[in-house]
Amino acid sequence: MSQEVGVKKNSISRIFIYLFLTVSAVLSMFPFYWMFVMATRPSSAYNSIPPTITPGNLLVENFQKVLEQIDFFGAMWNTIILCTTVTLVVLLISSLAGFAFAKFNFPGKNILFLSILLTLVIPPQLGLIPQYYLISKAGLLDTLQGVMVLSFLNPLGIFLMRQYVSNSVPDELIEAAKLDGCSNFRIYRSIVLPIILPAFATLGIIVFTAVWGEFLWQFTVLRDPDMYTIQVALASLSTGYKVDFGMILSGVFWATVPLIIIFLFFNRLFISSITEGAVK
Repeated sequence: MSQEVGVKKNSISRIFIYLFLTVSAVLSMFPFYWMFVMATRPSSAYNSIPPTITPGNLLVENFQKVLEQIDFFGAMWNTIILCTTVTLVVLLISSLAGFAFAKFNFPGKNILFLSILLTLVIPPQLGLIPQYYLISKAGLLDTLQGVMVLSFLNPLGIFLMRQYVSNSVPDELIEAAKLDGCSNFRIYRSIVLPIILPAFATLGIIVFTAVWGEFLWQFTVLRDPDMYTIQVALASLSTGYKVDFGMILSGVFWATVPLIIIFLFFNRLFISSITEGAVK
């Protein structure tokens, strides 16, 4: 009898958990669905009462307006180049730095690591003017290099990699590799790198989505429409006199689709990496 009561309580609690997860998933997906609905409607539907919640038939027409106003695919290509380059460089630098901070002893290691972490509490807006001055003096205005160069050093990435290497890579394994004559870079490439693949996938998602959604620095550096990223290009659709919400949200919708696809790709890599690490 007591066992049946325990089973019922467990079933009820599980139902509430599933209900909570379902409601949370619906609430999380609703903004994206609403954006899709507005992308298929005329601009007047944006302020309609009651709100419009069913899709219309203007998705292609609104997107054609976007193509007439901006070089959408050129901006998408610039954004993909920017995000991919920054993500790859951040993964390389952060993993090497995390490996060094986790497994090597050198003078000033703790002070240097603490200094890197302290940069996380500094608002990026405070460095906007001096960073712009440096990029201007380097002749990198209106270039993707000027946007990406200051993003290569990622304090959060270094912290995550340092913690992951500390907890996942045994010291004995590194010592055994050194006894076999492996160099530090060989240890990183052959031992550390395969173990930290799950952290690579996680940090890759964080960095890629952060660079994709960043606007202020890109808007500050890029003035040539041919060099616009998708965020800056979409911002140029809004004028002070007339705002076509259907057109803007259509552009935002199509700009979000590649990000979702890339996110799903990295997510699958993250899961497969964890499985491979467990099997090993």
